[in-house]
Amino acid sequence: MLRKTLIASGVTAALLAAGPALAAEKKIIAVSIPAADHGWTAGVVYHANAAAKEINKAFPDIEVIVKTSPSASAQVSAIEDLSATRKLDALVILPHSSEELTTPVKAIKDKGSFITVVDRGLNDPKIQDLYVAGDNIAVGFNTAKFLVEKMGGKGNLVVLRGIPTVIDDERIKGFQDGIKGSDLKILDIQYANWNSDEAFKLMQDYLAKYPQIDAVWANDDDMLLGVLEAIKQSGRKEIKFALGGNGMKEIIAKVMAGDAVTPVETPYPPSMIKTAIYLTAAHFAGHAPVRGSFKLDAPLITKANAAEYYFPDSPF
Repeated sequence: MLRKTLIASGVTAALLAAGPALAAEKKIIAVSIPAADHGWTAGVVYHANAAAKEINKAFPDIEVIVKTSPSASAQVSAIEDLSATRKLDALVILPHSSEELTTPVKAIKDKGSFITVVDRGLNDPKIQDLYVAGDNIAVGFNTAKFLVEKMGGKGNLVVLRGIPTVIDDERIKGFQDGIKGSDLKILDIQYANWNSDEAFKLMQDYLAKYPQIDAVWANDDDMLLGVLEAIKQSGRKEIKFALGGNGMKEIIAKVMAGDAVTPVETPYPPSMIKTAIYLTAAHFAGHAPVRGSFKLDAPLITKANAAEYYFPDSPF
C-alpha cells in the first residue's frame, strides 16, 4: 500500500508539473468500471470518481468521464455508446469479464484510443497500452504457503472461486502451485462470483457434503464474509482456517485483533483504479509516453503489519 501511495503521489506531482505543456485540444479519458455490486467494486467506484474529480478540476484540457455498468453486456453497450458519441483519446477499463469485453475494447483500440486495462485482464494482452493490477498469483501462492506451514502440510481444503476472469485463474494457479508437493487436498472448488450471499450458500453445500474440512480459501473477502457466517451457523469446530484476499477493512480488523481462524490476509487495493487513471492522464499531460505494466505487491498481512493496511474511512 505504501509503495502504491508513493507512486500515485509521484504521478500526481508529474501531472501538476506538466500543466503548462497541456495541448489546447481537450483530451477525453473514458473510465468504464463495474457498478458497486460488492465491497471491492464499491471501493473502485469511490476511487474512480475521486480521480475524475481531481483531474477535471486541475486540468481543463483533460476530461475524465466515469461510467459504471451492472453487467458485462451493459459494459459493452456503455463503451460502444461512448465511442460512438465522443472521440475517446483513452479508455481506462476494468472489465466485467475478460471474454465478453476483449473484442469491444479492441474495436476502440483500432480507432486510435490509448487503452489502459485494470485488474481483470483481457484475453488478448496486445490490446492494452498500459496494465495496472495486483499480483494475483502471489495472492493465491502466499495464502497457500501459509496453510502448508501452519497445517503441517496435510488436511482437507475447500476453495471458492470468483468469476471466470484472468485474475481468478491467476489466483487459483498461485494457490495450486503453493500447495504442490504437500498433502493438502482440495475437496471441492466452485465459483461463487465474488458475492457474499452466493458464498454463504456454497459454503453451506460444502459443509453438508464434507464431514471433515480443515481449511477454507475464498479468493475474495466478500466471499469470505459469507463463508464465515455459514461456518458460524453450522456450529462446526474442526475448521482451523478460513482465509480470503483483497484487504477488506473488516478482515484486516480481524487480523489486527489476532483472530484465530482468519489470522492473515493479502492486499489487493481497489484504489489501483485511481493509480491507473492518473497514469493514463500522465500519458497526455507528461513529457513521455506511459506504457507497460504496473503490478502491486501482495505480501502476507499479519498481526504485526496489519495496521499499515487498515483504513477505517475507506468504503472497502
